[in-house]
Amino acid sequence: MKTIIFNVRLVPEGKADRWVLIEDGKILSLGRGEVCKKDACMVDGQGMYLVPGFIDLHVHGGGGYSLMTGKKEDVINMCRAHLKEGTTSILPTTLASPMHVLLGAIDGVKAAAEEYTDGTLLGVHLEGPFLSPEQSGAQSPDAISLPDIDKAKQLIERWPGGVKMMGVAPELPGAMEVGEYLKANGVVGSCAHTNATYADMTLAADHGYSDITHLFSCCSTIKRVQGYRVSGVIEAALEMDHWTAQFIGDLRHLPPELIRLIYKCKGAEKAYLVTDGLEFSAAELEEGVSYVQVNGMETVYEDGVMKLPHRQAFAGSVATMGKMIKNLVDHVGISFRDAVRMATETPAKVMGLDHKGKIASGYDADIVLMDHEYQVRFVMANGKIVRNDLKA
Repeated sequence: MKTIIFNVRLVPEGKADRWVLIEDGKILSLGRGEVCKKDACMVDGQGMYLVPGFIDLHVHGGGGYSLMTGKKEDVINMCRAHLKEGTTSILPTTLASPMHVLLGAIDGVKAAAEEYTDGTLLGVHLEGPFLSPEQSGAQSPDAISLPDIDKAKQLIERWPGGVKMMGVAPELPGAMEVGEYLKANGVVGSCAHTNATYADMTLAADHGYSDITHLFSCCSTIKRVQGYRVSGVIEAALEMDHWTAQFIGDLRHLPPELIRLIYKCKGAEKAYLVTDGLEFSAAELEEGVSYVQVNGMETVYEDGVMKLPHRQAFAGSVATMGKMIKNLVDHVGISFRDAVRMATETPAKVMGLDHKGKIASGYDADIVLMDHEYQVRFVMANGKIVRNDLKA
């Protein structure tokens, strides 16, 4: 059965009265005006914006579920929670943990990927354990370790082709060897929870690293050393064209002016949105209530974000991709077109996905309809409707 979504505005072009023809999970064609309705399921888009399904490359959980339990059911449930909010492609992300826990988490995501057909489970993102203790943030300090090539191989080989991204602090001993191994095995090396200098980042760029984890969060910046200014990860990210950069758009981790700075320096083709969502994201939360992450770290939900109990640092986001797109348009001043691009096309390119992230013939039918207040109202993944809030 063919599906036609008509009476929509396509982004990025924004023209009205467009339609999209879908069959067998793929976009067959696009057009404008009248469309043949014979033998097709018709969906009236009611003049809403039609955008590609969101792609979240850094998310720890959702709907009350975390991948760190190692249970495939928990992974599937977290994916479904974000799917309802428009994330049709997802990369579940680990927390720094002992090796046996990480291996179990990888196993759980692998098992879930074999059964999850609602959306697309891209693989797994390992955030750590090779992180800087000086930039640990909400990562458990006891689970952080120095880069070790044998451990890296054990993790990557646990699911050949399934580990898609790994976060490493590149200034640590052994990080360069790990970076080269990651690149050789098709894994995106991301500089994460790092106290690196600009010189460290230049070296990292030559040894396989290409991405930066949640820019401005747990990243080094300029400091004085015996009177001389030494720049860090933030300056390297903004100045060097080499790097793609994740950022959290919940307006809690970063104020609008810093997001504008990222956008000005990197553009929509190099900067991209991630939720960094914990298991508490895409869920109903109560203000002021404490929650304990699977890694044992206590957090408090307050003012729209998870905080560590001392309130001096954030533990993670609870925002969804759709809400962050709305934030960028309403409060940062970024065009809807580029906000959508940073949640779709750009992360697709980071992952090397040539069939997702655009509304174009031959691409996967991952589709979201957003109303004129930039709220998600309809979600389709691989040609299957998974949410429909449109008026009958």
